[in-house]
Amino acid sequence: MKLLKLSAVAALACLLATSANADEEKAKRDLKDNMQEVYNVLPSSVDNLSDAFTKGMFYGRLRMNIFDYDWKNETSKTKDNSQLGLGGSLIYKTAPFAGFSATAGFYYTDSPFVGMRSASDKTSLGFMKSGKDTVSRYDVYNSGDYYIASLAQAYIQYDISKTTVKAGRQIFESLLTASNDTKMIPNTFEGYTVETKEIPKTTIRGALFTAEKLRDHSTFSDVLTYGDGSSNAAASWNGNDDAVVHQGLSYANFVKAGKDVNHKLIVADVSNKSIDNLKIDVTYTAVPDVVSNIAGELNYKIALPGGYSLTPGIRYMQQIDNGGGDVGGAALSGQLVTWTGSTPTYKSNLGYSSPKSLDGSLGMARLVLNNGPLKAQIAYSQVANDADIVAPWRGFPTGGYTRAMAQYNWYANTKTYDAEIGYDFGKAKILKGFSTLVRYAAQDFDKKKQLAGVQADSKVVEIDLRQKIAKGLDAKFRVGIVSADKMTYGSNAGKDVNSYNEYRFEINYLF
Repeated sequence: MKLLKLSAVAALACLLATSANADEEKAKRDLKDNMQEVYNVLPSSVDNLSDAFTKGMFYGRLRMNIFDYDWKNETSKTKDNSQLGLGGSLIYKTAPFAGFSATAGFYYTDSPFVGMRSASDKTSLGFMKSGKDTVSRYDVYNSGDYYIASLAQAYIQYDISKTTVKAGRQIFESLLTASNDTKMIPNTFEGYTVETKEIPKTTIRGALFTAEKLRDHSTFSDVLTYGDGSSNAAASWNGNDDAVVHQGLSYANFVKAGKDVNHKLIVADVSNKSIDNLKIDVTYTAVPDVVSNIAGELNYKIALPGGYSLTPGIRYMQQIDNGGGDVGGAALSGQLVTWTGSTPTYKSNLGYSSPKSLDGSLGMARLVLNNGPLKAQIAYSQVANDADIVAPWRGFPTGGYTRAMAQYNWYANTKTYDAEIGYDFGKAKILKGFSTLVRYAAQDFDKKKQLAGVQADSKVVEIDLRQKIAKGLDAKFRVGIVSADKMTYGSNAGKDVNSYNEYRFEINYLF
């Protein structure tokens, strides 16, 4: 393993040095600002099976991520931590033959230097924050492995006319499901998807997923169940342990309620641009017999003088309880599982008006101003004072509107105000390859829900700086500064336990 680690470091150094002299020909792939991969060059169709493999294409990626988390006030549950991840991926796509093709993606991440491990011993694993996605905490605890090697993508694809069908392990970007590929390994799903564009100016998609591999897992697990029901001390880091998973929807609670612990995730969405300048999106997401969600979104682009455009947008989501409320309660923390209806005060209800219901809703609006390299936005979101929104699939309910880095603002009765400005200095021909984003968000949480684990009100400043160095090579630096109020309720009343500074630095090389 030591040799493998040293080889990975050497390969990274060599490729970064080589890429500095790369020419400006079109790259096979690019990265969006959210690190999602965009394929510019794909294999061409062939007319025999052997050519399908010999004329396929490899897509490589080397990456390094450094995370540093600095709490203003450490507590028994929060400690300063830092983490380094080093690794990459190799994806192979066959050339299409008779409409059929296949993709396989192998991913690797390692935290090779003990000095950069915030979890150099088992007792500190729980303190890991953003850097936890460089390793699998479950594997570290049980086997001491600070690496993940995973075949996270492996699917067969069939294309006919304007329709694509995929079966297997794959990335699926939708309102509530995403690769969220900002760390070392993307979030992927196992199942079946179909996408068709047969109707003019309309895209219709459907997905049925039976398993999910989270970014910090080495294996696939259930799409929703928290934990694995075992007596393993790290059981909570197995199953779906996403940062905002509903912990009340656990293996033990499903069994206690006589419910199945194995679930399916269904996604269906429609996007339409039949009306000039208007984009309409409707998305349905469901875990049958637990919870479902339907969302609609409108964005209308208005042309302004001087090359400017103004796009007002609105999104509304309705969450429907299909039995999950009785199992896990209304709070994502799972602390309302044992609520029995006694003593109707915030100390027993934990601030939730219907503690055993997952019925809820979320509305948001934004104004986006664009002009070439400039993008400016103001936005607002408000969650109804009902249940927290269940969305542990790395697509964020408030994403694109009011979500700031590492913030989760879809707890019940939360209001968020957001303003941001982005500028691409490369497009403006001021500084080649350089772009930046500055965001400010004010988050107003429900104080009474602090007893259920909701944080105190906070102000967030986020700064993203990205530099494209050469073809396929870029670096990105991010900082998040969170200034929070003191807690009002609970054991930390009168204390500031939510303020921190977070720093992230990453290098990506695509080849």
